[in-house]
Amino acid sequence: MISFLIKRLVQMIPVLIGVTLVVFLIMQMVPGDPAVLLAGEGASKETIEEIRTQLGLNQPLYIQYFDYLTNIFKGDLGVSIKNNKPVLDEILVRLPITMELALFSILITIVLGMAAGIISAIRPYSVSDLSVMLIALIGISIPSFWFGLMLMYIFSVKLQILPVAGWDSWQHIILPAITLGAGGAAIVARMTRSSMLEVIRQDYIRTARAKGLREQIIISKHALRNALIPVITVVGLQFGALLGGTVLTESIFAINGLGRLIVESIRMRDLPMVQGGVLVASIIFVLVNLLVDLLYRIFNKRIELN
Repeated sequence: MISFLIKRLVQMIPVLIGVTLVVFLIMQMVPGDPAVLLAGEGASKETIEEIRTQLGLNQPLYIQYFDYLTNIFKGDLGVSIKNNKPVLDEILVRLPITMELALFSILITIVLGMAAGIISAIRPYSVSDLSVMLIALIGISIPSFWFGLMLMYIFSVKLQILPVAGWDSWQHIILPAITLGAGGAAIVARMTRSSMLEVIRQDYIRTARAKGLREQIIISKHALRNALIPVITVVGLQFGALLGGTVLTESIFAINGLGRLIVESIRMRDLPMVQGGVLVASIIFVLVNLLVDLLYRIFNKRIELN
């Protein structure tokens, strides 16, 4: 186990370096000059050039990237071009909000998705199965931003039982978490149903029923446990998708999380902040994938970690 963890952590390094390189190159293609944005429209060329020198923007691209990469290994993500504050400090302020939103959303994804999938698998091709799968299909098809706006209109504008935007109480969590978790729940429901149906048809399930075991025990102890491997994979991927989805959801509900910070930084061409935000999100995504691999081993002892 320890050797596996060390191996995976070492493999993270080139992946994360690749992420920083891709983001750096993409940001260089974005129109606009950060020095001009900071100096203002009426600034002189001398002032703009002085700002470029202070920010190191007059250096060749490979030197800019090498300096940034060197600072990362020192634990320094740089200083924001927008407000001249350390990038890491800004991220640490916003990150807990995004993580809280993502965790509540993934909880909704797991609970609703697995419950719906199990119900469908127990009674395949019944009215309940067709109804659940129809709802799941609709959930996958609806764009999250439209779904969020509809929830806001119904529960905040019309019924006035939930706040429109912000992040001040548990009530503010409900609509964004549902918006972010609903699509994932639909995907998990379909995967759970498919995996459960495959397991339920196995010989050892028929043997368990022939022995007279209660259906609840057969489903929970035998069928569900063996059907969880592909479901865990999907949940892990959905958590990564949730981190990306927070960008849009936080913008819709005016939540000052990491996703919204990255969007604002892109508009200002704040390269250090964008790279720092994407790097932190990538680290979380890689760690979640590592956790998924460990869960494989927990739920199925026959799987070897290598």
